[in-house]
Amino acid sequence: MNFQPSKKMSIFSPAIFGDLKAAAELKKATGAQVVDLSLGSPDLPPDERVRQALSEQSALASSYGYTLGGTKRFHEAVANYYKRRTGVIINPHTEILQTMGSQEGLVHLPFAFCDEGDYILTTNPAYVAYDAGIKLAGAVPYYMPLLAENGFLPNLKEVPEDVLKKTKLLILNLPGNPVPAMPNEAFFEEVVAFAKKYEIIVLHDAAYSEYYFTGDRPASFLTTPGAMEVGMEINSLSKSFSLAGARIAYFVGNADMIKVLRELKSNLDYGTFGPIQEAAIVALDNGEEITDRLRAEFSKRHHALMDGLASLGWETTPSEGGMFVWAKYPYDLDDIEFVFEVIKQAGVVMVPGSIFGTAGVGYVRLALVQKVELIEQAIEQLRELSIVSV
Repeated sequence: MNFQPSKKMSIFSPAIFGDLKAAAELKKATGAQVVDLSLGSPDLPPDERVRQALSEQSALASSYGYTLGGTKRFHEAVANYYKRRTGVIINPHTEILQTMGSQEGLVHLPFAFCDEGDYILTTNPAYVAYDAGIKLAGAVPYYMPLLAENGFLPNLKEVPEDVLKKTKLLILNLPGNPVPAMPNEAFFEEVVAFAKKYEIIVLHDAAYSEYYFTGDRPASFLTTPGAMEVGMEINSLSKSFSLAGARIAYFVGNADMIKVLRELKSNLDYGTFGPIQEAAIVALDNGEEITDRLRAEFSKRHHALMDGLASLGWETTPSEGGMFVWAKYPYDLDDIEFVFEVIKQAGVVMVPGSIFGTAGVGYVRLALVQKVELIEQAIEQLRELSIVSV
């Protein structure tokens, strides 16, 4: 049969993760030890209480109807979680919208607020789903570089006035993927003032808000005075509660914006499977205990990877949180060529930085998704690389 894909399909680049997996399988076939630090999918299982709730609810004959969105109980659990963790009071009826994972929500976000030709401010590098949603909506991305001299935070003052006049949306992600920069009160205050001045909607992607390894947890954007007037936060249970495959997340924030998103969502799906929502409620209600255990383990991994890469002479972005390490390697190879050579020589899988934006050229992203022992093994395998240094 002769057919052509739609013109919109041309905006997508082939995903590299399948190629990385294939290269890793070839290496495994030689009998070599392969340590995969590529995909940001938590390796730790969900809490037993969460799994039990999902199992029990799935066994009920009454659990298989449409949910038509988030249930009342789920919305209340989110509101209670935010009040306990951030002090922010959320109206569960008007200021929360459930999505089928944060990627689904992020890709659909521009459809709700942007017309063709509108600008969206995002970062370089950035999580790839932002770009997908921007381009599918026919909007125009404006990339703000994440530079060391700015603490890897975007410099809003450098965005041209002519771009700002046509900007509808600003997307932030702190701590970020792939660059794990942390938010601070002064920056979020600047964001709120900036958004009010130019009438720009702010979306803060807080997927990694429970991943912090020193001091206090990262601030919620919504704790900033005026934030509820200009924007929203999206949070996911994928990372914080090891529910990546369950696909459940939520927007929280400005009621008028949530209403627009709810109208869009009502035309896209019939809601998340009820037992998954019940499991998510158990996770949120026990959030402090569950995430304390997660942080204890991931903090050890973070230190092992950061210290190990430093011992190899790699330059890592300073970080106190997030699920990833962002590193500049000391070898004279293009980053895509480099990651495949590393798999071939050392059996360590990582993601080339350039897939996240042009500022990622020469960098790699490594995920904290293996036990400390395997991370240390990866470092020893990387020590054996025979690539010419820069």
